[in-house]
Amino acid sequence: MLILDDISVRMAGRLLIDHASLNLPSGTKAGLVGRNGAGKSTLFKVITGELHAETGDFFLPKNIKIGQVAQEAPGTEDSLIEIVLAADTERTDLLAEAETATDPHRIADIHIRLADIDAHSAEARAGAILSGLGFDAEAQKRPASSFSGGWRMRVALAAVLFAEPDLLLLDEPTNYLDLEGTLWLEDYVRRYPHTVILISHDRDLLNSAVNSIIHLDQTKLTLWQGNYDQFEKLRSEALELQQKQRVKQEAQRSHMEAFVERFRAKASKAKQAQSRLKALQKLKPISAHIEDHVMPFHFPEPEKVVASPIIAIESGEVGYTPGKPILKHLNLRIDADDRIALLGSNGNGKSTLAKLIGGRLPLQKGKITVAPNLKISFFAQHQLDDLIPEDNAIEHVRKLMPDAPESKVRARVSRMGLATVKMNTAAKDLSGGEKARLLMGLATFQGPNLLILDEPTNHLDIDSREALMHALNDFDGAVILIAHDRHLIEATMDRLWLVRDGGVAPYDGDLDAYRSLVLADAKAERSGNKIVVEEGQKLSKAEQRKLAAQKREALKPLQKKIQEAEAQVHRFQKKIDSLQIQLADPVIYTREPAKATQIGKEIGYAKSSLARAEEEWLTLSGEYEEAMTELAQ
Repeated sequence: MLILDDISVRMAGRLLIDHASLNLPSGTKAGLVGRNGAGKSTLFKVITGELHAETGDFFLPKNIKIGQVAQEAPGTEDSLIEIVLAADTERTDLLAEAETATDPHRIADIHIRLADIDAHSAEARAGAILSGLGFDAEAQKRPASSFSGGWRMRVALAAVLFAEPDLLLLDEPTNYLDLEGTLWLEDYVRRYPHTVILISHDRDLLNSAVNSIIHLDQTKLTLWQGNYDQFEKLRSEALELQQKQRVKQEAQRSHMEAFVERFRAKASKAKQAQSRLKALQKLKPISAHIEDHVMPFHFPEPEKVVASPIIAIESGEVGYTPGKPILKHLNLRIDADDRIALLGSNGNGKSTLAKLIGGRLPLQKGKITVAPNLKISFFAQHQLDDLIPEDNAIEHVRKLMPDAPESKVRARVSRMGLATVKMNTAAKDLSGGEKARLLMGLATFQGPNLLILDEPTNHLDIDSREALMHALNDFDGAVILIAHDRHLIEATMDRLWLVRDGGVAPYDGDLDAYRSLVLADAKAERSGNKIVVEEGQKLSKAEQRKLAAQKREALKPLQKKIQEAEAQVHRFQKKIDSLQIQLADPVIYTREPAKATQIGKEIGYAKSSLARAEEEWLTLSGEYEEAMTELAQ
């Protein structure tokens, strides 16, 4: 499918790819990974022909169709559905020709080809893709000019997906998607019938959607089979083996050099010394692998500890227009050590809730109580534009430390994770990841009790996301997180809140259950079976049956959790029974008293675990019975 043979590529005089080779079979779903600035996007330009390699050869099958997201988002007066349909140029051309063709044979050929490319279902397929990326039926009919830049980029993504190219190139597509859109895209890429190369720093996307990893590291390309976790494991093992071989080779080299040095001048050993010298010259050095160091994130600790609850909202309503609340009936409590991730599709009010909690938006109705001396830090991607373009990091920080010596200012910048060589670089010339580090450092400068992060991982590579994860886990305050990075949510957050249908409620399932819910909604939307009930609307019996089926589908994650809890109950009960049989043997008290004591402790732990499992099972079963009762009404 795709062959790169010994290619070298430079950008602005910098060698990014050096005599690298790659053979990618047809149908491969590959994740292209590497540090920011390594040259991943540059490699895409070579594949599309936008950039030519200095050396080597590049092969693709003849007439192959390559697709990638347009650099500029569509902003015309055409509707979203029209823009996406137009992306299939063959279909568009055939339909136009069918309007004017007069030759019966040609007309027949046109309609046969239209049938071959499934043109009759094109609008339904385009609508399903737009729906998966967050556009409902009404939004799909609106002009692209009525949407913001981020939403238009979703339309550009929808267009390239609909065109279904033979080789699909996706460069950080989740940067303008929410978690729900990311989950949908993950499922779509996994089912895509052709070859995909995906640049992404989203670990879960790389684990779920691809079957191989292309690693661009130190100007070389290496293809690894498997998902990202498998790649990490295999690469770690390979590097460990390489290091052992290098140590062994160095010992061998030292031994040879010592022999040559000792016997070079002796006639009896000269021939052997000469032979060892030739062998030494042929010994190809095994290079030491040099890992790039990732600067850590650091969030200053709050000066004062604030008692819980730090924020409480009662019967709250919030919105931007008086009388038109986006969120209603808010009864929420945030404690000093809470770690809460906000779930819900874009447009449901996650950022609105974050602004309310952060004090940037007042309540329209209800009551909000904020703990005295509470310090809140707020980070959102759009704030990158708030950095002063011509000022460097030191100048930004000095405004917050006007009386501090230069050394302390530089030390503070360093704690934000910016390298020394970047401290004097103007903000406009920093990379997206470097800007994010600077802005996050400025936002948390005073030591917050509550940290609100709205999509903090955009522009961060995988290792930087891991560094952010460690910093959040080390932070003692409360955290509210909006992110499309499932790995970050699962590794750092303890609670999930679902922002949906004008309200906010705790979500008791895990992210796997939420993924099932999102995909079930998308499936119902694709099949046209999803029913949205307006207040006071009366449904036909057929619609009632469909709605009941949707509700039963939504209950499947809860059923799964009930089964898991029940299995835990049986497992702990079985363990207790087994331990009690061992303890019933009177010999154990005289021969192995320490073991008897240990078994007694294990029985105590198992009984505590059993009680928790039984409590969870009863709670979940009660929720299920209540839901089924509502379903029957």
